[in-house]
Amino acid sequence: MTVFHFFNCAILTFGPHAVYYSATPLSEYDTLGTSIKAALVYLGTALVKLVCLATFLNVSENDNFDPSQELLKALIGFIDVAGLYFALTQLTHRNISQNHKFQAIGLGWAFADSVLHRLAPLWVGARGLEFTWDFILQGIEANANLVFSISLAALGSLMWLRKNKPKTLIPIIYACAGIVATMPSITSYLRRSLGWHFPKVVGFELFTSLMMAIISWQLFSACQRPSSA
Repeated sequence: MTVFHFFNCAILTFGPHAVYYSATPLSEYDTLGTSIKAALVYLGTALVKLVCLATFLNVSENDNFDPSQELLKALIGFIDVAGLYFALTQLTHRNISQNHKFQAIGLGWAFADSVLHRLAPLWVGARGLEFTWDFILQGIEANANLVFSISLAALGSLMWLRKNKPKTLIPIIYACAGIVATMPSITSYLRRSLGWHFPKVVGFELFTSLMMAIISWQLFSACQRPSSA
């Protein structure tokens, strides 16, 4: 029963990444190499973030929300944006379209994040003697993170790779990218300051990720249209 619970949670956590790759044109265009490169860039940025967090953040004895520390944590979190910028603009890719590039990078980014932050807790906790919903919720949270990562990659693609985009959309693109990049601090505020429980936070992340996916897709589609000027 414990092994069955572990495999169920693992499939829920990592399965959607494989489904997204095989069910979209990414598999047809063989973008696996791009996703692997993005995953390696993520591991590098995660290491830099870990060093920055250990250097600049104070260790708190309680779990209360500290605005100054959370602001610093949010600023350090923008290292992810720098990593995505490097992945989108500096890595060499096969001759794939901008549409497929940002999806492949977002997919690799999200998969590396899930492996780094969720594989060990699943292996240790989901095989326990007692059933708990926490690991199922972590799998759902990983799916929300997948949507967030692809949305952020799409917005980054518009910011750094799309030259001819409507000027009226530029502030919206940057605002949406800022919201997605600071989502960890937003969820931390909900948990620590407002006292939201884990299921409620996951529901918020899932709803927000779907909204950001719709918005980023609409922005990407709008920027793909030829200018009427």
